[in-house]
Amino acid sequence: MKNIYLLRPLGFATLAPLNSTLFSQMVFFPIILGIILLVLLVTVVKLDTFISFMLVCLFVGITGGLTVAEAVDAIQHGIGDTLGSLVIILGFGAMLGKLVAESGAANKITNRLVASFGIKNIQLALIVTGFIVGIPMFYTVGFVILVPLVIAIAANTKLPLLYVGLPMLASLSVTHGFLPPHPAPTAIAEMYGADLGLTLIYGIITGIPAILAAKFLLRKTMQRIQPPLLKEYVVETDNRYPVPSLTICLLVALLPVVLIGGASLVSTFAPHPVITALGNPAIAMLLSVLAAIYFLGVRTGRGIAVVTKTLASAISSIAVVLLIIAGAGAFKAIMVATQVSEQIGEVLGGLGMSPLILAWIIAALIRVSVGSATVSALTAASIMLPMVGAKGVSPELLVLATGAGSITFSHINDGGFWLFKEYFNVSIRETLMSWTVMETTVSIVGLIGVLILDQII
Repeated sequence: MKNIYLLRPLGFATLAPLNSTLFSQMVFFPIILGIILLVLLVTVVKLDTFISFMLVCLFVGITGGLTVAEAVDAIQHGIGDTLGSLVIILGFGAMLGKLVAESGAANKITNRLVASFGIKNIQLALIVTGFIVGIPMFYTVGFVILVPLVIAIAANTKLPLLYVGLPMLASLSVTHGFLPPHPAPTAIAEMYGADLGLTLIYGIITGIPAILAAKFLLRKTMQRIQPPLLKEYVVETDNRYPVPSLTICLLVALLPVVLIGGASLVSTFAPHPVITALGNPAIAMLLSVLAAIYFLGVRTGRGIAVVTKTLASAISSIAVVLLIIAGAGAFKAIMVATQVSEQIGEVLGGLGMSPLILAWIIAALIRVSVGSATVSALTAASIMLPMVGAKGVSPELLVLATGAGSITFSHINDGGFWLFKEYFNVSIRETLMSWTVMETTVSIVGLIGVLILDQII
């Protein structure tokens, strides 16, 4: 095997050829130190995540043998390659989610489902609600929109708040970690070269058991912890514009799933250029946004100026997410340019571990360290990139394994942890016993589902 020349600018000698032991080779020092640096900058220094990514990319590039100019060039290409295919999908996704929220469609879906399922099946109603509303929305938006409704339902039914809310949040977590068009799954699918339609279908198949597992495993916790309700978080209904019918609300909210997932299914049996075009994620999201503009905006009496203002605010809300994804893309490009990516692929491949389990472990470790599910998923994907296609593993399942790892063991360095604590009015200990356990359950059961699916497809 050829020798690897690393750390040239620092005057290090040529490294010996790689063997199968990961930690005995200096070839991995830049990436290991880079990840440690990223964790420290984000969690200890509290530096902006995008800036942290840029500093880490330069560090890994220069210590990996690149000149400053080469490192900057790799960073620019990485950002361009990553965002080039994602900006359309994520931008349209933010617009759709904003229109679904502000039009009252999310509230209507929730209220009608709860009324239809009844008190006895209230958890199931909210699981379905979280799944439907969570698909077009970013996690924080879905949380802030739905949790006040959960609080109102708990107040009206006298049921324990966590009993009502935790299953719905498990559903939101699955859409956030497993399903396109959410940012992390979409970006990972692009990096792995996975089909978005198949990723969506497999994600639904593995996500449903994960949600139900959290529901059943936490049933005692949900009834034991009964915090007092905070009335200030109950949503006030805006009656300035009429809310469309439930049918319209559901069709608009689920249109991306119908187009992307449906096209993948139909194309399997009867491929056709028109079906393929409708299932293209960019086209599907565009059509969904146009439908939302008309049915949830113009048709409800909102002028086009009002709708345009809503769309503009939606775009501004995802700027930070886009920058984080861009940083992860730059990190991936640096790894490729320094050839560290190739060497990691060789060593990881020699460990004999399933790439699916490995992706979950790497994402989980970064998640515990950094807190952000998006950052941990994208960083893990950069590390796992050389393993795509190894041993015949489906790239779609690799997306799901990475996403599952990225939502495990949420604790005090995760914004979602504190959102839950404040809205549900629980202590840190109670948050760990409920929220953290729920996220970890969804993560582990999701991985098990992926491994089972891997034996079937």
